[in-house]
Amino acid sequence: MVAAGIFLIARLFPLFIIIPYIMNIISSIGIVTLFLGATLALAQKGIKRSLAYSTMSQLGYIIVALGIGSYRAALFHLITHAYSKALLFLGSGSIIHSMEPIVGYLPDKSQNIALMGGLTKYIPITRTAFLLGTLSLCGIPPLACFWSKDEILSDSWLYSIIFGIIAYFTAGLTAFYMFRIYLLTFDGYLRVHFQGYSNSKNNSSYSISLWGKSTSNRANINTNLPVSTINNNNKVFFFSKDKKNSIKNRICDFHFYFGNKYTSIYPHELDNTMLFPLLLLILFTMFIGLIGIHFDSRGIDPDLLSKWLTSSKNLLVENSNSCLNSYFFLKNAIISVSIATFGLCIAYIFYGSVYSFFQNFYFFNSFLKRGFKR
Repeated sequence: MVAAGIFLIARLFPLFIIIPYIMNIISSIGIVTLFLGATLALAQKGIKRSLAYSTMSQLGYIIVALGIGSYRAALFHLITHAYSKALLFLGSGSIIHSMEPIVGYLPDKSQNIALMGGLTKYIPITRTAFLLGTLSLCGIPPLACFWSKDEILSDSWLYSIIFGIIAYFTAGLTAFYMFRIYLLTFDGYLRVHFQGYSNSKNNSSYSISLWGKSTSNRANINTNLPVSTINNNNKVFFFSKDKKNSIKNRICDFHFYFGNKYTSIYPHELDNTMLFPLLLLILFTMFIGLIGIHFDSRGIDPDLLSKWLTSSKNLLVENSNSCLNSYFFLKNAIISVSIATFGLCIAYIFYGSVYSFFQNFYFFNSFLKRGFKR
């Protein structure tokens, strides 16, 4: 459904070229879409909503490429972005799945990145996969999206300086909000244990205080959903039908078994059923960009993607010849990677392990002390 509009414009591309002003309209819609999607992604707390607005922004890049005549770059980015975003969405599903035993089946809590953090030691495979997908979407070489995104950025700059500035600026925003999602999810400590989920004042559940003290009772574990105690002979029940101890405005009861079977209140990695496609998408994210790289320096043999797009062979001649100049490629790559790296660094300053340094005003106090000494 998402790719249907892209394919429609791509298939009607020869018709749109001869219609006056239609290409300008397409490129203008694309530039607004990519900037709007990136700015909306900055303010999202849900991990899936953030990735959804990221998809909106990347589709804007594809529309811009089609509007400025970069037919091959648009379809190339459609392919590379598909594998990278599939890896990110499957990784977010793994993250949500690992959080649900703690907060229950509540999307506003299990998908809230503000309640996550420190998941690296609990789901390391998912963390590695999500990091690769994040770096690919940011345009870090040699991952998939770098090759297609860099081509769109350079073509947009050649088409219009205004379009180029917006496209490069949005590339920095993309690196910022994507690394923000990664840091809030995997860096630091698990913040969910420092949130109060119980409405009752007398809470006899397992709790972890802000100062590191911990107390545990084998009776109850108060999550956002009510938990009741069962005998050791019972099994683990989810969505229990027992409504005797039900609380108003609650949907279901969760029962945890503390007998011989181990039940953890911390996130856990997925089983092999979901890890296998995650690892498969990692391979595609790392190597799918090879289909659009020119290995023949003479330019006689086109790349694999250009061979596939034989129906629009005349539209690919200009782009194929422009890719032969390694000097311009390296110059454009250095600029785009530098902007993406700058966005990553800014995100780490605000959301990384050093963010408490700024929250406690040590940074500003240090400048004040230096001023007084002078």
